[in-house]
Amino acid sequence: MRSFVNQRAAELKPSGIRKFFDIVSEMKDAISLGVGEPDFITPWHIRNAAVKSIQRGYTQYTGNRGLPVLRELISRYLFERFAAEYPAEHIIVTVGASEAIDLVMRAVCDAGDEILVPDPGYVSYSPCVRLAGGVPVHVPCVQDNGFILTPQQLERCITPRTKALLLPYPNNPTGGIMTREQLEAIVPVIEKHDLLVISDEIYAELTYGGRHVSIAALPGMKERTVLINGFSKAFAMTGWRIGFVCAPPELDAALFKIHQYAIMCAPGASQYAAIEGLKDGFTDNFSVVESMREEYDKRRRFMTRFFNENGLPCFEPRGAFYVYPSTASLGVTGEEFANGLLRAEKVAVVPGDAFGDAGKFHVRCSYATSMANLDTATGRIADYVKKLRAGKAE
Repeated sequence: MRSFVNQRAAELKPSGIRKFFDIVSEMKDAISLGVGEPDFITPWHIRNAAVKSIQRGYTQYTGNRGLPVLRELISRYLFERFAAEYPAEHIIVTVGASEAIDLVMRAVCDAGDEILVPDPGYVSYSPCVRLAGGVPVHVPCVQDNGFILTPQQLERCITPRTKALLLPYPNNPTGGIMTREQLEAIVPVIEKHDLLVISDEIYAELTYGGRHVSIAALPGMKERTVLINGFSKAFAMTGWRIGFVCAPPELDAALFKIHQYAIMCAPGASQYAAIEGLKDGFTDNFSVVESMREEYDKRRRFMTRFFNENGLPCFEPRGAFYVYPSTASLGVTGEEFANGLLRAEKVAVVPGDAFGDAGKFHVRCSYATSMANLDTATGRIADYVKKLRAGKAE
């Protein structure tokens, strides 16, 4: 029988993250540093808002764009927190930021269009580009300059087919951020080549040592920027699947049509929960978010120090909740290190090449788990590193 599978889907590689999750789920006493998910429970007042919405019978479809109150709050939130101006009528509430990424690629890509994707970067970016008929072009980002994008790197990768730049900062897996000055440096390149910017800012609330800067807030950039964000990371709401996408009017109309046909609307209970998360205010007294960020900051410093002291050079992340140490000094790839560590010590980390070719000699470790788990896991990792150096590892 002939295959009925679309060629683009057939050629996709399985997720390099999920493979390790599946193994860990069946391994007794294993510790996972792989999951990109807050270990905090969604705050009670947010959960309670969803419960009350169900008790009141609010169980029907919402409007396709999402509840008007939520979209107004998102608009206000973006402006007051990050100076990004998007009116509620150009905001779509999505099933997580993941739906938003897929929507944008389908709305933007014509066959053969090239999308610049920083390498390393989130595992879904390039597959979504390919599924939409586009061509992902990886822009290498290196540790020496904090894994940022530079004007020179962009210029080297741009061709007449380049249509958009995906801008994922704070970055998963590196924890790199881009400052206002660094963003301003790439704006002339973006304008020169008339590029769209797709800015994934899902970790915007998880920065250390300063407020996140959105490229949409820079002069002249809102008109050519699609902003993606959501509630998963900042409010510990991964399972609620609630995100949003903001876009200039013409592109917003295309996004809306695809969303109408593919999804209809985001889950109503999740939308009521998100309203509760935003309605308390938008100042630096964002107490729930702040307390989580402070705890992540302790873990961030602990993990960075551990890897550097154990001879695995590790960039100090300035955002998100990951560290990205190098395994090159051990003479093994990230894939080899991750597989060996899991077998020998029952600790799961993610090979860096799951996030692009630039990660061949790196692994990603999430510190979105308890300090007790991190303490046990680092002890096991230290033991495994000693075995590798002594030539005694399997």
